[in-house]
Amino acid sequence: MNQDAFGLIFTGEANPYMRDLVLSRAVAAVPFGGRYRIIDFVLSNLVNSGIRNVGLITQKNYHSLMDHLGTGKEWDLNRKRDGLFMLPPFSTKDNTGVYRGDIDAFHSVMQYIRRSNQKYLVLCGSHTVFNTTFDAILKQHRESGADITIMYNEDPRYTPEEQNRDLVMLFEEDGKTIRELEWNPRRPGSNYRSCEITVIDKDLFEDLVEDAYSRGCIDFVREVLLPKVRELKYMGWRYDGYVARIDSINTYFMHSMELLDAKAAKDLYNMQHPIYTKVKDEIGTKYGETAVVRNTVMADGCLIDGTVEDSIVFRGVTVERGASVKNSILMQGVTVRAGASLDHVILDKNVTVNAGHTLTGYEGIPLVFRKNLTV
Repeated sequence: MNQDAFGLIFTGEANPYMRDLVLSRAVAAVPFGGRYRIIDFVLSNLVNSGIRNVGLITQKNYHSLMDHLGTGKEWDLNRKRDGLFMLPPFSTKDNTGVYRGDIDAFHSVMQYIRRSNQKYLVLCGSHTVFNTTFDAILKQHRESGADITIMYNEDPRYTPEEQNRDLVMLFEEDGKTIRELEWNPRRPGSNYRSCEITVIDKDLFEDLVEDAYSRGCIDFVREVLLPKVRELKYMGWRYDGYVARIDSINTYFMHSMELLDAKAAKDLYNMQHPIYTKVKDEIGTKYGETAVVRNTVMADGCLIDGTVEDSIVFRGVTVERGASVKNSILMQGVTVRAGASLDHVILDKNVTVNAGHTLTGYEGIPLVFRKNLTV
């Protein structure tokens, strides 16, 4: 149990590269993997680490996120002491309720941070999906005497045109001490990329945020972490498991399709560290006599009479007789009518594709249809 640590998740970042998927929801609330939301992974990681005090900062389009998380019961965070704290924007003399950046957001919830009794803060983003516990990084942080410890992995995949907020690390010869940080570089100096997890002493975090806020700073990474790299002791903690950075439509589609690979799925859905989510009581999926399903993640409550291959299908989806779905993501409540054909398509919740229609995208450019459309 890491009773001396608490978690703070920032979900307020807008991301235009996610386009229609975030018109009415935060990135953290985007469905992923057939039955989860992106927020489920980092929140489960905190809970599986024995952290029982978690604050969730929201900015806009957070209603679906709050509906999904509720009281935190599914994560065992509906507690009398500590638990899950939703921290939506609000107006005070110091805060307009509109955050220019994450420093404004951290400053606005400083009362929650100060009243938290834990010594260490695990600061989390909401765009990165992985499955681990924070036991080892917290242990290293305590024993190394570091001021700041950043979780990272080695990932050569890098497209700066699509990055919203990417932090690259360069190390000393010991392989642990960070000597330089690069923020969204055009040509990164290494393949070591932050996993949006930073461990920091709570008192130091308070001082850094208050100082930055008083100087009109906006961005914690660019205006606090980068300038302090030679002044404070920064350490890195390497994670070698599967990591998915969901920062664009293309990366969302790519990482969703990677879940069809047994190795990636086994790593992400590691039963030693279960991923918790809001429970939906659904009947099992019904397959008709003409159904053909191959290499597909299939949720409960679906009615399948057509062909579904190499796809991610969420609960309550209907694929009628003669319809064909390939290399696609169908979210909750989607209906594909008889004879329709889909390839490299993302359909958001409750989209209906009429009979006989053909929708075709490409591997790097999937077609995306927002909620409640009829095509």
